[in-house]
Amino acid sequence: MDKRPALYRAFTFGLTFLLYTSFHLSRKPISIVKSELHKNCSHVMEAPSESSSSQQPVLHPELDCSWKPFDRNNYKQLLGAMDYSFLCAYAIGMYLSGIIGERLPIRLYLTVGMLTSGLFTCLFGLGYVYDVHSLGFYIFVQVANGLVQTTGWPSVVTCIGNWFGKGRRGLIMGLWNSHTSVGNILGSLIAGYYVSSNWGLSFIVPGVIIAAMGVICFLFLIEQRGRTVSHQLHGSFAHSCECCPSVCPSLRVCYSVTQVSPAVCLQGVVEFSLCLLFAKLVSYTFLFWLPLYITKAAHLDAKKAGDLSTLFDVGGIVGGILAGVLSDKMGKRATTCAVMLLLAAPTLYGFSMMSQFGLGPTIGMLLVCGGLVNGPYALITTAVSADLGTHKSLKGNARALSTVTAIIDGTGSVGAAVGPLLAGLLSAQGWDQVFYMLMTADFLALLVS
Repeated sequence: MDKRPALYRAFTFGLTFLLYTSFHLSRKPISIVKSELHKNCSHVMEAPSESSSSQQPVLHPELDCSWKPFDRNNYKQLLGAMDYSFLCAYAIGMYLSGIIGERLPIRLYLTVGMLTSGLFTCLFGLGYVYDVHSLGFYIFVQVANGLVQTTGWPSVVTCIGNWFGKGRRGLIMGLWNSHTSVGNILGSLIAGYYVSSNWGLSFIVPGVIIAAMGVICFLFLIEQRGRTVSHQLHGSFAHSCECCPSVCPSLRVCYSVTQVSPAVCLQGVVEFSLCLLFAKLVSYTFLFWLPLYITKAAHLDAKKAGDLSTLFDVGGIVGGILAGVLSDKMGKRATTCAVMLLLAAPTLYGFSMMSQFGLGPTIGMLLVCGGLVNGPYALITTAVSADLGTHKSLKGNARALSTVTAIIDGTGSVGAAVGPLLAGLLSAQGWDQVFYMLMTADFLALLVS
């Protein structure tokens, strides 16, 4: 028996896992560095002068330990604007990325995206090295990085979908999707190691890592098994208008393939896209704001808060795998998502309450919240996307999976852009407002699932 296909599948599984781990590894530093960009400067004291009658150190009013321009009172809005810049660019770019990914070699497309992402990630860190204090510079870097990072998800999901069939897809994808949480954890640890001494390295080191992985991608990635009919789309549908009422009678709309793939009218694409919008809103709010929240709520420094925030991702690994296993056994992806979303909303409220009662309860709730929040998110972006992207109505077009994935994740990324922005605005009125927003988003995700 020829064992090479199994070896190739295992190799592709491991390589794409590492490739997308590096994407999330490079996204995480901004959440760790936030508490360093704007610090509580009350600890910066000036020793009393000899002429002073007071024996206690006094705060020097001119000393400022924050990084301009984030030293202002509206620093939360400025930090939120940086998040929004990255995520809004990511959401817009994702819709285009899937369509472009259908027409280019995945290996080359992914390599270019990783190299340029490494460049822009490093460029953000160089702002520290060269003492850059322009908000415009940091927003430009975030926008550029958000656009080039859209090359990642459609490419790796297409690769993994081409190599693995529908059998036990939920379990396989659940295990594979843990790269998101592993990347977040590694990114937190790397950024946390440098954040207090030189926060520029918190970006430069991850930037070098993703660029190096881009080179490995170019040298070793195998896109799919043998020859496929990946270009049937152009032969069968190009320059025509394709309707698919047999697939989704409620959406009797024709789409020109020169603009949008016929995958758009697959039943379930719209519903799961909207569900992911709200689920990803919650997940990315935690991704970008959890370390700062822990810093303020638990009065920890940036490194300790960053390390503690990784527990949310540890819970996310378990939640993603559990969602995959349950959906395989029940054969119902939507039901699995709905149950986890139903449990997630009250758990978020519990976390906001329990985090005030010490480290132990905070750790426990972080693990549970991570599992329930990331479980549906992981299931939709992997197994559900792969199921829809390999639907029989696509007539064997292997690369249409790239477009399906981009449509679903692009819509989800709109929520990912809105969540951190709202968190920046609402946190000025108190963190309770942020948690009310997150619970509302979870209930909305449940309604459309």
